[in-house]
Amino acid sequence: MSGFLDVLVGVMIVIGSLFAVVASVGLLRFPDLYTRMHAASKAGTLGSGLMLLALALEAPHLDIFTRAVAGVVFFLLTAPVSAHLLARAAYLTGVKPVPETEPDDYSRAIGVTRSDPEGER
Repeated sequence: MSGFLDVLVGVMIVIGSLFAVVASVGLLRFPDLYTRMHAASKAGTLGSGLMLLALALEAPHLDIFTRAVAGVVFFLLTAPVSAHLLARAAYLTGVKPVPETEPDDYSRAIGVTRSDPEGER
């Protein structure tokens, strides 16, 4: 059973690391704040969560296991909400999405129209 658990933990760490790398590449490659925020919040949360769960499975003590699971729960509860609030604040302060973002559903939802269709970044 210990061999299977070691393999499972190793796979979770590798997959979590790949998600963290994908999040980092997304931060560097995506064109605007909103898509970068999407990469960081989704892939970063999934990668961090998988690595924390791997730590929880390998932990020799209950207190380490509990902290790791609490960290995963904290990530899952706070990352989407904070990303949404940051994106909303950026949009309301005038940070425009790339022009390829069509349709701009959020502007219709809050009743704001884009004055510059090319967008300012």
